[in-house]
Amino acid sequence: MLIIEALTHVYPGGVKALDDVSLTIGKGLYGLLGPNGAGKSTLMRIVATLQAPTSGFVRFGDIDVLKNPDGLRRTLGYLPQDFGVYPRVSALDMLDHMAVLKGFADGRERRAMVDSLLDQVNLWDCRKKALAGFSGGMRQRFGVAQALIGAPSLIVVDEPTAGLDPEERNRFLNLLAEIGENVVVLLSTHIVADVADLCPAMAIICEGRIVRSGAPAALMAGLAGRIWMKSIDKSELAGVRAAHQVISTRLFSGRTIIHVLADDDPGAGFAPTAGGLEDVYFSTLAQAACAA
Repeated sequence: MLIIEALTHVYPGGVKALDDVSLTIGKGLYGLLGPNGAGKSTLMRIVATLQAPTSGFVRFGDIDVLKNPDGLRRTLGYLPQDFGVYPRVSALDMLDHMAVLKGFADGRERRAMVDSLLDQVNLWDCRKKALAGFSGGMRQRFGVAQALIGAPSLIVVDEPTAGLDPEERNRFLNLLAEIGENVVVLLSTHIVADVADLCPAMAIICEGRIVRSGAPAALMAGLAGRIWMKSIDKSELAGVRAAHQVISTRLFSGRTIIHVLADDDPGAGFAPTAGGLEDVYFSTLAQAACAA
């Protein structure tokens, strides 16, 4: 169990990246969803022991993460947004080197683990290929392999699918789903579909604050009967925004599809629609902005 309580972080200059963040995260995949600049990466770095908060505490099982970061590092796997590798080194040699750095001195044991990890992330066939020739998705899968060295109990993954093509994204998400069956996986993303496809529990962070949390299905059920849709010409959008709480817009076949949040039928040609996780996300951000 990962427990985050009253976590606040203020950068020099007074910028408050986190504001009294509290979360309780059990085994499985937990999605942290928020726009760029919301504080996700700051929270992930604190949990990964790379940064100390201004106040608050983090506990994983019996480990006080802030007082005993080395204790957590022994059971932590971390995949940041960007991670450096030696581009001319093969995946096999690089992963072996990382295993040495993590304390695996026995060559036979280490090689067996490295071979197993490369097979698990579907990189065995290109294990001797230099990392410089890897695609974005292959690099991310290699990143998962290095995060899994030593069978960690907590895995922190920060914005893992940004920039991946649809096929690589699906492959990567399937891999995370398999990993998340037995350990705690904290997944940070601004892509709603990543959370919808993977996570049985989630939180939305905005301007450093947790503004909503729960199971995606329950959050979507909370919008039942409150999301309304209409197709309009682009020139009508400003007028609709003035009259209704528009939570999202998208173009489709030259028209603008809008979703509005309303407790009662707005009339004027609006039709009810089932609220998805995107509607939960956008309505939450809109309400957070209004409350700010």
